[in-house]
Amino acid sequence: MGVIPIEETHDPRPTGKLFALRWKHEHLRAALLGAILVFAITIMFMSLLQKAAAKSITIIDNGVASVLETKSSNVTGVLEELDIILGPYDRLSLLPTDPLKEGSQIVIDRAMGVTVKADGKQEVTYTTADTVEGVINALNIKLSGQDRITPALNSSLKEGMTVAVVRVRKEVTETKYPIAFKIVEKKNDDLESGKQKVVTSGKNGLVVFKTERVYEDGKLVSQEMIEKTVAQPAVHKVVSVGTKKPEVVTLAYSGPPSSAEARTVMLNGQSVKVKRMLNNVTLTAYHAGFASTGKSKGDAGYGVTSSGAIVKEGRTIAVDPKVIPMGWWVYIEGIGFRRAEDTGGAIKGKKIDVYFDSESYVNKFGLKRGYTVYVIGPVKPSAD
Repeated sequence: MGVIPIEETHDPRPTGKLFALRWKHEHLRAALLGAILVFAITIMFMSLLQKAAAKSITIIDNGVASVLETKSSNVTGVLEELDIILGPYDRLSLLPTDPLKEGSQIVIDRAMGVTVKADGKQEVTYTTADTVEGVINALNIKLSGQDRITPALNSSLKEGMTVAVVRVRKEVTETKYPIAFKIVEKKNDDLESGKQKVVTSGKNGLVVFKTERVYEDGKLVSQEMIEKTVAQPAVHKVVSVGTKKPEVVTLAYSGPPSSAEARTVMLNGQSVKVKRMLNNVTLTAYHAGFASTGKSKGDAGYGVTSSGAIVKEGRTIAVDPKVIPMGWWVYIEGIGFRRAEDTGGAIKGKKIDVYFDSESYVNKFGLKRGYTVYVIGPVKPSAD
């Protein structure tokens, strides 16, 4: 009999090798899914870390503000990151090594080049000041209340601007000048005509002028008289002038003296024949200037006598022609030989006006009385 195989009614059990292969396959897939999950979580974590490391800061560069994100940890890093270049005179609000944090603010003040003129010097300076006053203070330039600054202190600075400081000094000086007194003449009917009497002596006054001078950088630019004060008024000289006419005329000239009247006298060590002798003669003095003649140098007739001769000290006298003829020589005691060359409105009778060059000497001469005068003639006596 043949043998009939009996069919299996279920799968045979897997072998151990097949089981291990199946287990490995299932765990590999789980490991792969886990690795993918870990990688995704890592990427997400790193992204969060990076986002957490970025900071929002504000940079104000020369007045312009910008808000930005940066990963840099300090000021130097963010400047390099943003390619911001600082000039040698620019100023940072923070130190280069200062750390940055969320909301940090960096202010950059850009320096400007300006020219400053002061005290005779001119220099270019770089400053971060905003106004003219700021750069003046930065350079330690001391100002007085009168100095002039251009532009004004509160003006805003601009690149290339020129700032000028002009030193202003005001000086007030006093100058004193005399006030000449005036001569006031008053008629006196009780005083003989031709005579004068000083009633009140004259005295010069004093006036004070105050002058303001303005100097800019040491140079005088203006001056102005700001005050005039009469410190001492002048006292007028009051002279009483006689108007009383004498009852008897003591001397009148009626032509040349006769030979019987002529006589010889010793004058100045020499024998001189004289025509007449006058007693109690009054002497005064005059000069060629305005005070005596009413004329000044350059005027027509200045220094010319009424006889046409040029005045000369030591020779010229003014006389009354009714007493001493024009052109005649006389000898005045204490004065010497003189020649009658001039006349004068106030020279009447026995009065002689003696010429001198010096005005000051004439003023000191005054009025002298009681002189003896010898009338000689038209020819001056010689030593022979």
